[in-house]
Amino acid sequence: MKILSNKWALLAILSLTWGSSFILIKQSIAVYDPMQVGALRLSIAGLALVFFGVQNFKHIPKKLFPWVIVGGCLGNFIPMFLFPLAQEKVSSSMAGILDSLVPIFILLFGFLFFGMKSKWTQIIGALVGFAGAAILMSDDGNGGKSDLFNSMLIVLATAFYGMNGLIISKYLSGIQSFKLSSVIFTIWFGPALIILGLTGFFNEFQGTTEQWKGLGYVTILGLIGTATAMILFYKLIQQTSAIFASVVTYLMPIVAVIWGIIDGEKLTIIHALGGVLILAGVYLIQMNSKKVKKELD
Repeated sequence: MKILSNKWALLAILSLTWGSSFILIKQSIAVYDPMQVGALRLSIAGLALVFFGVQNFKHIPKKLFPWVIVGGCLGNFIPMFLFPLAQEKVSSSMAGILDSLVPIFILLFGFLFFGMKSKWTQIIGALVGFAGAAILMSDDGNGGKSDLFNSMLIVLATAFYGMNGLIISKYLSGIQSFKLSSVIFTIWFGPALIILGLTGFFNEFQGTTEQWKGLGYVTILGLIGTATAMILFYKLIQQTSAIFASVVTYLMPIVAVIWGIIDGEKLTIIHALGGVLILAGVYLIQMNSKKVKKELD
């Protein structure tokens, strides 16, 4: 398990798992509707961790429990629905690139709500990153305008991820990552099952080959891309900082784009330019990650 104590190894593993999540979502919504995919993803992750989560509630200090609920909602519940909803009209490659906005929102929310001081290089980085996102959302890869509403759903999800990262760094860094993750997924397991039932999944599932194939994609997404990845992400945040952990966004888009190209998606010069600007912005922000960690401690 020594490899999991190495921050760079954790970054590499997270990049591969999360970078592959977008193509898995794409394959899943080809079979199930987006709300079913989100609810299934959470239900499967919750089912895998609920036994441990029930036992680990005692390790969560009562005064921190509200932050566990809020952080879990922002980082583990709502985004699970936003991404499949967005990817109905946004390619998996573009979703992966837009997800790179997380560090920029960490900087923005850190300044607004957590008293973080920003250097001029970080401010420039945020502006460059948002400019890249605007360029990226201006083209759909086929010479036309991209779907702005669906693209903004991904931007909203990255904003929630950013706030969640700050909450973990500020309030929950003392809780062991597996215990924290198991409790969070246990809390949202029930709501996910309720939503899954309301979508009509249990009535519609007939056990066809296509449905089992889609369920296989969602299962991988739930167990590897959600439960396991979140445990590792929380561990990385606790070992380093929210900003450093978000460096996964350097590599994750590369993985997402590779999967997209394999699946026949088009990558235009506009997409490349937007992605480069976002990553350049993230780099400028990341330059001061040690300072950010001190301010959150």
